[in-house]
This record gives sequence, C-alpha cells and structure tokens, in this order.
Amino acid sequence: MLTLALIREETEEVIRRLKVKNFNAEHIVSRIIELDKNRRSLQHLQDSKQAELNKISKEIGIHFKEGRKQEAEMLRQKTADLKEEIKEINQQFEKNDMELHNLLIQLPNLPHPSVTPGRGAEDNIIVREGGKQPELDDNALPHWDLAKKYDIIDFELGNKITGAGFPLYKGKGAKLQRALISFFLDENEKAGYTEFMPPLMVNQDSGFGTGQLPDKDGQMYYVNADNFYLIPTAEVPVTNIYRDVILEADVFPVKSTAYTPCFRREAGSYGKDVRGLNRLHQFDKVEIVQIQHPDKSYESLEEMVAHVESLIRKLELPYRIVKLCGGDMSFTSALTYDFEVFAAAQKRWLEVSSVSNFESFQANRLKLRFREAGDKKTSLAHTLNGSALALPRIVAALLENNQTRKGIILPKILHGYTGFSIID
Repeated sequence: MLTLALIREETEEVIRRLKVKNFNAEHIVSRIIELDKNRRSLQHLQDSKQAELNKISKEIGIHFKEGRKQEAEMLRQKTADLKEEIKEINQQFEKNDMELHNLLIQLPNLPHPSVTPGRGAEDNIIVREGGKQPELDDNALPHWDLAKKYDIIDFELGNKITGAGFPLYKGKGAKLQRALISFFLDENEKAGYTEFMPPLMVNQDSGFGTGQLPDKDGQMYYVNADNFYLIPTAEVPVTNIYRDVILEADVFPVKSTAYTPCFRREAGSYGKDVRGLNRLHQFDKVEIVQIQHPDKSYESLEEMVAHVESLIRKLELPYRIVKLCGGDMSFTSALTYDFEVFAAAQKRWLEVSSVSNFESFQANRLKLRFREAGDKKTSLAHTLNGSALALPRIVAALLENNQTRKGIILPKILHGYTGFSIID
C-alpha cells in the first residue's frame, strides 16, 4: 500500500508512474488528497474540542470545591454538549477514514523507474538467455503423453478424485517431485536462507498483508466456515511471519525459504495453455523471501535472480530471463523478472519463476518496520520474493527435453536425490 505521505508530497509523480501499469489514478488520488485534508481537519477539530472539554472539567472541580454549585452545573451541561460534538466528529472521522482506506488499497504499487510501458507479455524485455534447446525427433511427445507412457502422472485419476488441475503423481513421478523439492531447499539453504514449514491456510489479515486481498480474492480458495484462505504461494505465510514486527537494521537481510503446495482457482483459464502441467489448481513450489534494508533491496533482487538462474542451469534447461513491462506486472510489484524454460515438444516457453521487489508496498500493509542502531525512529522495510522454483513446468520441460528412445534421462544433479538416472 502506498503511503499517504508519498501521495501527498509526490502526487503528479504517483499518477504518472501508475500510468506505466496502465492504471489511471487521477480520480482516486484526487479523492485521497481531499479525504486526507478532511482527516487532518477533523483531527485538529477533535483535539481542540477535547482540550476545551478537559479545561472545563477542571473548572467544574474548582467550582464544586469553592461551593459554586450553580456555575458548576452550567459547565457540566456544556461538557455534555461538547461530548456529543466530539462523538459526532469521531463518527465523521471514522467514515472519512474508512473511505480513505478503501481508496488507498485500490492503488497498485509504483513501478520502478526502469520499468517500461506495455500492455502485456508481448511487450516484455528479454534480459538474457542460457542453455541449449534440444533437437528432438519428429515423433517427440509432449509431457502429458510421456506421463501416460511411463505411468508417472495420472491426470484422469486426479480428475476423478478432485477435478481438472489436480494431477496424481505416482512411482518415479512422485519421487521426481520429492527430489526437486529437496534439491531446491538444499540449494536455498546453501545460499543462506532459513527453511520454514508454514501453515497452508491463512487468515484475512495475512492475505491483505502481502496484497493478495482484496486484489486476488476471486483467485483464492476460501474456507467459508473458518474464514481462512488456502495459500496461493508460500510468500503469504512466510512474509507474514514479520507482520507487526520492528527489526533492528543489523539483522538484514532476513532470508527465508519454504516448500508448500499452492492452490489457485485460475478462474478463466482455458485452451491449450492448460494442458497437462501447464496450469494447475494445486502445485508444489519452493519459495524464497527476503526482508531487506531499502538501500540494499535492489542488490538483493539481483542476487535472487542470479540464484534462481543457477538452479535452472544445474537442471540443464534452456531458459530466458524476462523483465516485465508495466502492463504485465502484478498489483504489488515494483520490479519483476520472470524466468521461462523452453519445453521442446510443445515448442514454447513456460514461466517457472517470478522474482520481485515490492519495495515498501507490502511492508506498509504488514506494518513491518526497522530501526537503525541507536535510533528510536522506525522506517518501512523492503520485501522481496521469488519462486525457487515452481515444479509443474520444470517437470514438463525436464520430461520433454530429455526424452530419448531408451527413456527420460534426468540431469546429473538430481541422481542423488531420485536414486535413479532414467525414467523408463
């Protein structure tokens, strides 16, 4: 959530930069400025009325002490009137504050100045590419057919048990999932991340804190009886560990990682893009999260990008790193790099990770602050997160790219985790 101070002090800059995200903020920002003025005016009026009430209350005590009961009773009536006025001001203040809050949460995060305008994925910028795209036979199979051929993922049984988008992994398919999770967690730990195993459901405050609510309310699975949400990513529970926390600056960076199943309704998804593992309602993902000093958050972003890149290289997958344009960025992000791997049988690029800096946007919602050594003043921290990595499309690319007549040859880095080198 953008701060009122930023909107008040840099109004035109806020409007200009949000246009890069194709968000016209003029009307909302204008109303926010108006409500902010009303808020401060009401606060001033409330303070002056309260001061007057306190002064008269003291005078009443003096009058009673000196035996001037009639004067005291007259002042007592005045205090009753003042209390009613203060009550009415409070009601106006709360109404004003609620409208102000409801408008503030509609504003997306400001994109970093380096972010270019654009409508969608077609306007993103390829930063760099790596790895070599394999040359497959003409009869190469897409991963959903390979899964059936080697009996490692059963999409039909998953559909029977739950529904479309909930695959059933079995045999070497299940072991490959477990191997990838362990590999990613081990690599993250080597990079200084502390592992967590968080809850898979969160409350409304947690969803609001990281920006999923109310923006992505319709995309999250909701447990009505308990008012809980199934997590769309480990980013939500892990970042909320630090909600309502004041950190000392010398602990930065705070680096966390977690494996969780993730749940997304993916409402409106259809067609070829949802075949097999391309788009699921339940999938496994390992997440990395950093809480960092504002002066160093973009250094951390580059470090996280380099870390995710190292994981993909070790899996020997062809990849590209894409810097998102304003129109393709999330509500909460200031700058995002997407990682895509090439799935050779489908002949298409599949997104497997997004690495983002949210600057202070999430921290303002979370009330996540820090203070410098010896300083009582607190400031908002910066938050960052990335997938390291999301499994479904990684598995899709591994299966498609490594298929041979003998079977699917796994990259060497996984052999010690799987206990086998080939799926046959």
